[in-house]
Amino acid sequence: MKLPRRRFLHLATSAAALPASSQFAWAQAYPSRPVHILVGFAPGGPTDIFARLIGQWLSERLGQPFIIENRPGAATNIATEAVIRSAPDGYTLLAAVSTNTVNPALYPNLNFNFIRDIAMVAGLTRSPLVLEVHPTVPVNSVPELIAYVKANPGKISLASFGTGTISDVAGVLFMTEASIEMTHVPYRGSAPLVVDLLAGQVQSAFDNLQSSIGYIRAGKLRALAVTSATRSLALPDVPALADFLPGYEANAWIGIGAPKNTPVEIIDQLNKEINVGLADPKIAARIADLASTAFIASPSDLDKLVVEYTEKWGKVIRAAKIKAE
Repeated sequence: MKLPRRRFLHLATSAAALPASSQFAWAQAYPSRPVHILVGFAPGGPTDIFARLIGQWLSERLGQPFIIENRPGAATNIATEAVIRSAPDGYTLLAAVSTNTVNPALYPNLNFNFIRDIAMVAGLTRSPLVLEVHPTVPVNSVPELIAYVKANPGKISLASFGTGTISDVAGVLFMTEASIEMTHVPYRGSAPLVVDLLAGQVQSAFDNLQSSIGYIRAGKLRALAVTSATRSLALPDVPALADFLPGYEANAWIGIGAPKNTPVEIIDQLNKEINVGLADPKIAARIADLASTAFIASPSDLDKLVVEYTEKWGKVIRAAKIKAE
């Protein structure tokens, strides 16, 4: 079997770091003390919720506390760098997110390289964003929105939950592929975005499905499309944006990463336990309740996804000349 280059290098550097017998003994004893999972956002958001959900599962399965530590700021870069600078022993992990694949193009002077310096461990969840409008906007479908914007160029606002976030780049990709212009209105998070959208201060948005789904179901916001390749089980009557713009996809995802050179035995152990947890009916139901789907994947699958998404969003950001705030 031919390994992807990044996975091969990770295996090689891990093997070089310790004698084989030491690696085996270390992995056999893992974990022998509390493990910290760093989250680059404040408590209460989707990343924090899902990290705590799987942290509790791992604590019960492996007999040591998995402690969630919130390190918000700088679009997850603070938490990411802290993990990268930690010892590669499996005791400091990162709640990695799709924003980590946006940041390299947005912050060209970072002190780290996410692809090189983080070894992906496991997936947690995937969820689409939702393209939605205030009910006063006279459109009921994506084609109607595109036509409405073309008839009113530059006059229709499109909100995001932050410049350079997955919400922003999803909007840029949409405008590029639809050949339209909308006025971007960035917010500092999904919560203030939803407040202003509900009030009609902005007319449309790409938002986290988890944050908007309650208002959509109540009829206070109108969902036009989800950004996954296919329809979301949480909103089965809402089409995928790809139905109108073939190939369009902008999923948000959450996973677990570790510093490079973390022993592969530890990574494989965590991957196995997390995947078992994601398949557990209670955890799967909780994930579904939060309008997400379990993201069961191997480390090599995740390595590939990180590279692909970093290249994809890098092209979008450079073409649109998006700058960090």
